[in-house]
Amino acid sequence: MRRTSQALMVQGTTSDAGKSVLVAGLCRVLARKGINVAPFKPQNMALNSAVTKDGGEIGRAQAVQAQAARVDATVDMNPVLIKPNSDTGAQIIIQGKAFANMDAVGFHDYKKVAMPFVLDSFSRLAECFDTIMIEGAGSPAEINLRQNDIANMGFAEEADVPVIIVADIDRGGVFAHLYGTLALLSESEQNRVVGFVINRFRGDISLLEPGLEWLEQKTGKPVIGVIPFIHGLNIEAEDAISADHVTAETTKLSVVVPVLTRISNHTDFDALRLHPDIDFRYVGKGERIDNADLIILPGTKSVRDDLSYLREQGWDKDIYRHLRFGGKVMGICGGFQMLGKHITDLLGIEGAIGTSEGLGLLDVDTELLPEKQLTNVTGVLSLEGTRVDVFGYEIHAGQSKVSSQPLIELSIGTKDGAISEDNQVIGTYLHGILDSSEFVSLLVQWVNGESVSSYSINDEKEQALDTIADALEKHLDLQQLWPDLGFTN
Repeated sequence: MRRTSQALMVQGTTSDAGKSVLVAGLCRVLARKGINVAPFKPQNMALNSAVTKDGGEIGRAQAVQAQAARVDATVDMNPVLIKPNSDTGAQIIIQGKAFANMDAVGFHDYKKVAMPFVLDSFSRLAECFDTIMIEGAGSPAEINLRQNDIANMGFAEEADVPVIIVADIDRGGVFAHLYGTLALLSESEQNRVVGFVINRFRGDISLLEPGLEWLEQKTGKPVIGVIPFIHGLNIEAEDAISADHVTAETTKLSVVVPVLTRISNHTDFDALRLHPDIDFRYVGKGERIDNADLIILPGTKSVRDDLSYLREQGWDKDIYRHLRFGGKVMGICGGFQMLGKHITDLLGIEGAIGTSEGLGLLDVDTELLPEKQLTNVTGVLSLEGTRVDVFGYEIHAGQSKVSSQPLIELSIGTKDGAISEDNQVIGTYLHGILDSSEFVSLLVQWVNGESVSSYSINDEKEQALDTIADALEKHLDLQQLWPDLGFTN
């Protein structure tokens, strides 16, 4: 394949080394310079996903990177998405559509078949954009995963793109990570590496300089830059749930979300987690759901298994007690399905064939079907006699028969969600609905009659992307990466 002009791939020494954030930041840097840039990740494993403009499903990190690049997200930006539904199995999404369920061994063998889809998507992006910022997955030095690799150097070699390697110094061992990763690559792969980036550095850079000189001398590769640790950076996580408990400045609402084993799209809750008037916390295994005004059941990739897990934890009893004392409950996607009466899977879409009894809090019955619903929607939500415009996206493999009062009138002419007869429980299929500050204000009114300040999660994300871009422009030698784009040292 012909080398794409100006394309660059970011690989990492480990997972969570900073690849996603670095790609997003570089997309914003290039976009601010007027360059038509697109993000690309050949293979992603994540339960946080997004619906694209062209009606497919990709990793949420690539949707954020598209926002950073100021372009619409498309399925070609993440042609292979792996969504785990058990410890050994996963749903495989190819170019935006569910393809099959496979175990790890099956997918390892399938990768050689997937490579043409990856290259096809990359070629289409190359035809439409001036440059492409490519993100690797995990580490290129995983010896056991090298055969038929489509995520890291296997793709870089096929597409003939240069690579930078990033490592997180905050974790320790940064020089061993970088030196060792390079050493485990083949000669042609080593030649493809154009330099290193060290991420999340704290302290005086002069104390690091002897190590940088040693690394450059030993490897013959330049250190393109050292990115400082950026405090208070609020950007959507690719998959890991933030353990940070953000204390509200003035608590107007207390929200608890139980962490299910296959929780998906937990980025739904960033708008609550970061809100200055909302005290938000996750509850994990062995913990009780208590001291909350509102309990929200999140989405999940394995709704019936996670419904069983919820009961194993005793959270069903916590929810019923919460309601008896006048609390409110909300469900999103899989959480909405759990609030209903029954969830039926006659085809084994998400696991064992059968029917599970729901929590019985909404008059809703759900059947899991092979065709996944993937759509971006807008509508009008009615609650407490007030109507507000809402937006979001649907990603679900179930169809629900709703006998309760619907929650939302969608602009496409259908209805979504439900409200319980006693007005204590609501549910919706819409991920991202909490990004609407108007809906959050109405939600708080519904729960306890309080008023909260207006807070925009999108403004927060935009500020974070610009903060990252500012740091990269200051601390990376961008002229060395793109000598023809007019960057100066």
